[in-house]
Amino acid sequence: MRSYQPDLTPPWKKSAPAPEVPAEPDLVVEEAVTGFCGAVIRCEKTAEGPTVTLEDRFGKHRVFPMAPSGFLLEGRVVTLVRPSAGGPVRPVRTASGSVAVPGARARVARAGRIYVEGRHDAELVERVWGDDLRIEGVVVEYLEGIDDLPAIVREFSPGPDARLGVLVDHLVPGSKESRIAAQVTDGNVLVVGHPYIDVWEAVKPSSVGIGGWPVVPRGQDWKTGVCRSLGWPENTGAAWQRILSSVRSYRDLEPELLGRVEELIDFVTLPA
Repeated sequence: MRSYQPDLTPPWKKSAPAPEVPAEPDLVVEEAVTGFCGAVIRCEKTAEGPTVTLEDRFGKHRVFPMAPSGFLLEGRVVTLVRPSAGGPVRPVRTASGSVAVPGARARVARAGRIYVEGRHDAELVERVWGDDLRIEGVVVEYLEGIDDLPAIVREFSPGPDARLGVLVDHLVPGSKESRIAAQVTDGNVLVVGHPYIDVWEAVKPSSVGIGGWPVVPRGQDWKTGVCRSLGWPENTGAAWQRILSSVRSYRDLEPELLGRVEELIDFVTLPA
């Protein structure tokens, strides 16, 4: 008969077990060993034990055992467990991080608008905030540049019931964009911007799978220069689709853009 051997490890040296987290659909976690990051698709019972299937932002699926302390959730080590059938349902969230409203119908468009500089800006805003904008009835339009912004604002005729928000690229002190934005003084118009030369840079390099956005010498077309520096085909349309497809949620965007878009949505949806 084996004799009992007490655990003499001091309490302060014992590591606390990782918290258990139900592996509910759409929960985004990182597998601790491989670094594979994805959303939970399903859990299954197998002869070797429970497994979880994750889907990354490229649509690739991988199956992992639900081992103790086997995953990271927002940087914290956790143990995934099968969700209980009668347990609380985790709220589904939109790409912007808002709680989704199941069955919500799009609101009739407001008189207010959000203007962005170009098509890529509009597509990125739609990708992350599209669900929120439809519920709020906010329409996003693109301008193909802001050189004529003061005239565009006058033509829009903003008012308390028709506020206008404008998102500007490269809005930094001393830039051409900052001088144009300073000419708009109507209290029913909010002009904000991010510091990036182009909205491409507002996507985190890690999400795109690159080490960082290259510095393009002045005088070169910035987007073409980016493609050339990264070794991509010099097709800016295809490059943008590659970048856009890497964006799954607000987590893939830089905070300098996130805060400004949220600010514009709040501004145009405020009661008169």
